[in-house]
Amino acid sequence: MKKILTVLGARPQFIKGAVLSRKIKENKNLTEVIVHTGQHFDKKMSDIFFEEMDIPTPDYNLDINSLSHGAMTGRMIEGIEEIILKEKPDVLMVYGDTNSTIAGALAAKKIGVKVAHVEAGLRSFNMAMPEEVNRILTDRISDLLLCPTQTAIDNLDTEGFKNFNCEIIQTGDIMFDAAIFYASQSANKSTIINDLNLKDNPYVLCTIHRQENTDDPKKLKSIITAINKINKTTKVILPIHPRTKKLLKQHNISCSCEIIDPVGYFDMIELLKNSTLVITDSGGLQKEAYYFQKNSLTLREQTEWVELINNNYSILTGSDGRKIEKAFEKMMDRQSPEIKKELFGDGNSADLMIEALLKL
Repeated sequence: MKKILTVLGARPQFIKGAVLSRKIKENKNLTEVIVHTGQHFDKKMSDIFFEEMDIPTPDYNLDINSLSHGAMTGRMIEGIEEIILKEKPDVLMVYGDTNSTIAGALAAKKIGVKVAHVEAGLRSFNMAMPEEVNRILTDRISDLLLCPTQTAIDNLDTEGFKNFNCEIIQTGDIMFDAAIFYASQSANKSTIINDLNLKDNPYVLCTIHRQENTDDPKKLKSIITAINKINKTTKVILPIHPRTKKLLKQHNISCSCEIIDPVGYFDMIELLKNSTLVITDSGGLQKEAYYFQKNSLTLREQTEWVELINNNYSILTGSDGRKIEKAFEKMMDRQSPEIKKELFGDGNSADLMIEALLKL
């Protein structure tokens, strides 16, 4: 039996990982050990979260958070290495682009354990983003690159990965699998639409959390000013990140839209399902908007999900208030996206990943 050691550190990674973990559990030739690094400390990342989302409880929790990038990554490598030596896995699997991702990959590679990278090949082409550094380095030392899109495959080809000793497979996006799975439960698990009196009331769903937007007072004010103007014609719901809330207060930036506390995944699905449009700087949410057939505005200068831009399902606005307002008017006149298999697969990426892991 092949043993997989999976390293996770953020809530989205646990949600995606849960889909693949179910498939691993069903397979008689695979077993999985899950490590939670603790990178994104969140009180909601508790027993209730794992129970409600039907997510496997981690076998190990390193509880490493609230440190600088270097200190955090170093301690993670040390902790993961100890677990690798104890568990002796055949493969270490990581997701995405967090510090947990690169730490897990480095720890495994240094002691000769094969690395599988889920969501490989994504590029924003902005090396100022820590996530970009993490994903590029993780790809380079991975043995199995599980790519969500053809664009991801093309990126790796351009970077010469065909010359490296690795396997590259297009699987589709594991987040699409998760969206399908959890969407069937969200209506029974969430009451947020009724709680906020949003039934039959059009609204825009907005999230702002990236440091490139929140740490620059001018950018943050520009975004909020545009959101306030949009809110005059269409109600805007903003589940606010605690850090963003703190910075708004610190810089005396007034927001007139409806601000709510951060929400769980079931609530977010229901907010997505019932929204008119999504405005976000989140890479994950702009993609999930598409999965629930919603157009979006992306408050960034670049995105790793270029398929959304190229197919006119999202518009890049950056933090420019005028661009945000014009893009909003344009998107409100567009039809809802149609799901295309060739973009992100058809929701069976976990099955394809299992096949690839068994062959590794």
